[in-house]
Amino acid sequence: MNSTDSTPTNFLKAIVEDDLKTDKYAGRVHTRFPPEPNGYLHIGHAKAICIDFGIAAEYEGLCNLRFDDTNPTKEDIEYIKAIQEDIKWLGFDWEDRLYYASDYFEQMYKYAIQLIKEGKAYVCSLSEQKIREYRGTVKQPGKESPYRNRSTEENLDLFERMHAGEFKDGTHVLRAKIDMASPNMKMRDPLIYRIRHASHHRTGDKWCIYPMYDFAHCLEDSIERITHSFCTLEFENNREIYDWFLDELNIFHSQQIEFARLNLSHTIMSKRKLLELVEGGYVTGWDDPRMPTISGLRRRGYTPESIRNFCDRIGVAKSESLVDMALLEYCIREDLNKRTPRVMAVLRPLKVVIDNYPEDKVEEMDAVNNPEDPSMGTRKVPLSQVLYIERDDFREYPPKKFFRLAPDREVRLRYAYLIKCVNVVKDKQTGEIVELHCTYDPASRGGSSPDGRKVKATLHWVSAANSIPAEVRLYDHLLSVPNPSEEKDCADFKDCLNPKSLETLTSCRIEPSLLCAKPGNRYQFERLGYFCVDPDSSDEMLVFNRTVTLRDTWARIQKAEKQKR
Repeated sequence: MNSTDSTPTNFLKAIVEDDLKTDKYAGRVHTRFPPEPNGYLHIGHAKAICIDFGIAAEYEGLCNLRFDDTNPTKEDIEYIKAIQEDIKWLGFDWEDRLYYASDYFEQMYKYAIQLIKEGKAYVCSLSEQKIREYRGTVKQPGKESPYRNRSTEENLDLFERMHAGEFKDGTHVLRAKIDMASPNMKMRDPLIYRIRHASHHRTGDKWCIYPMYDFAHCLEDSIERITHSFCTLEFENNREIYDWFLDELNIFHSQQIEFARLNLSHTIMSKRKLLELVEGGYVTGWDDPRMPTISGLRRRGYTPESIRNFCDRIGVAKSESLVDMALLEYCIREDLNKRTPRVMAVLRPLKVVIDNYPEDKVEEMDAVNNPEDPSMGTRKVPLSQVLYIERDDFREYPPKKFFRLAPDREVRLRYAYLIKCVNVVKDKQTGEIVELHCTYDPASRGGSSPDGRKVKATLHWVSAANSIPAEVRLYDHLLSVPNPSEEKDCADFKDCLNPKSLETLTSCRIEPSLLCAKPGNRYQFERLGYFCVDPDSSDEMLVFNRTVTLRDTWARIQKAEKQKR
C-alpha cells in the first residue's frame, strides 16, 4: 500500500512524500544500503537498514544492497558474507539488486579523466603529511599545492602512469580542483584517487589506484539512479562535495539526506573501535554477546522483531542524542515475554533434602509453558526428595523484608508443595552452608495450603536426580559508564570496559525438558531472566547466554522522567 495518503511520521518520509507529490523522480523511490565491508554490522547499522529498506518498501520502491569496497587493505569476504546474513536475518531482502563499488571502477576512472580534461582535477605529488598541512584549519584557509596548476596533458600522463602501476604508494594522488579557502574543509581540493598496490577481493590486481569515498559514493548513487541517499549526520559536510561532483560531471543527481546516527549508552558505535576489541582479545570475536553487533545480539538471544521495534521506537531525528540501553532491553523483554517458554533453572545450586518425602518417589508436576500464551500448553517437571534451589533464596539470618526461605520458615515451591526449613548443614571447615533439610506438606500439592495459611515467597527449583548440568554465561553492559566521551577517566574507551561484563557459571542445573534444546532456542528461566542456547553447546554440556534480566529498568526511567515533568 502506498502511504502517500497518510501523514509522514518523520522528516525523511516527509521529504519522500513531497518528492512524490512534485514528481521529482517520476514517481520513483529508490534507496540503497551501502556498507563498507571492513567489519561486522552493529545496532546503528540496523537503524540505517530499517530506514533504507523500510522507506523503500513503504512507498513501493526499491532498495539496493551495495558494498563500498574501495579500500582493499581493510576489506574481507568474511565481512561481506556476514553483512548479507545480518540483513536477511533482520527480515529485509535486496532481491537481485546486489552491487559493489568495484562494479563501477572503470566508469569512475573515466569520470576522473573527464574532470582532468575539464581542468577540474589534477595530480598532486605532495606527501600525505604536506597535504594535511596545506589544508589549513577551520579558522585558517588552506594553501594551494605547488602542483595545482599542472597542465592538462601532464595530469593525464601522470594519472595514466598511476593507473599503469608505475609509481609507489603515496607518491601521487588525484585531487579535485575546487577552493582551498572554502569554509568547508571537505571542499579544499579533496582527494579523488590514491595509489594502493593491494589485491582487491573482486578485481584482483587489475587496479592499483582506488577512488576515495567522497568521489565513489555519489557516483555509485548516480549510476544506480538512487533517488534518496540517506546517511548519518557525520556526512553532512560531505554533501557539498557530493553535489559538486554530480553537478560538474553533469550526471544523474541523487539527493543526499542526513539523519542522526544511533548512539546507545554503555556501548560503542565505531567499527574501528570494535575491531580493536576483537583484535586485542578483549572479546571473543565480532559475535561476542557483549558486542553491539547484529551477530552479537543474535547470539545473545535478541530477535529481529525486537531490533526492528527498537529502531521504530527511537524514530528518526536531525540531531544527535544518546539512547538508553534500557529501551533496547525493554524491546527484547517485551518480545520474548510473549513467545518464549518458561522453564526452571538453578544457577547457583543449594542442596535441599525433604526429609518426609519418600526417598524413591518421583512425581510429575504440571507446569505452565507460558501464561501469556495458553496455546503453548503445559509440561511435566519431576520432583524428588533431593532438590536444588538458588543459594540466594536462603538466609540463615534473614534481613528485614527478606521473605524467602529461612530457618523455621515456610515457602512455596513453584508448581509443587509448601516446604519448611528445619535444619541447616554447614561445612565444618569453612562454615559455608552446604545443605538444607526441610519438610513438606503433602496436602499442599500445586503450591496452595488446604487450611488457607499464607506464605510470602515462591521459589523455583529442580530435582537433583533428574536435572541436567549446564553452563550459564551472565552478560552485562560492555562499558561500565553510559558515555565514555563524557568521563574524565576514559582517555581511552577501553579504560571504561566493564570488568563484570561476563560471569560464567559452570555448576548450573536445569530441568530435563531442556535436554533437546538447540543453539538459538530461547527460554525464560523463571525469576531469573531470558536465556538463549549458545553455539558452544555440545551433547555433554548445554551453554546458555543471558539475553536480558526480568528487571524492567526502562519503566523505572520513564516513571522518574514523568515525575520530574
